[in-house]
Amino acid sequence: MPASDALHIDARGMKCPWPALRAARAMRSASAVTIEADDPVAPGELEALAVQQGWAFTANGGHHFRLERQG
Repeated sequence: MPASDALHIDARGMKCPWPALRAARAMRSASAVTIEADDPVAPGELEALAVQQGWAFTANGGHHFRLERQG
């Protein structure tokens, strides 16, 4: 999957840890995911997941985030 073709996850309305769990599951078969998550805890949870797994984390403003494998 090219880096520009990230899998999209709509996690709006889900409370943590669900957005991070959905992202982790999607990353099993994808090299990048974009996530829409409106839980105020989600940015910290997603960033912690990325750090733990060695993935890049980007907050794209609002409720939009990106996780991507490095390398």
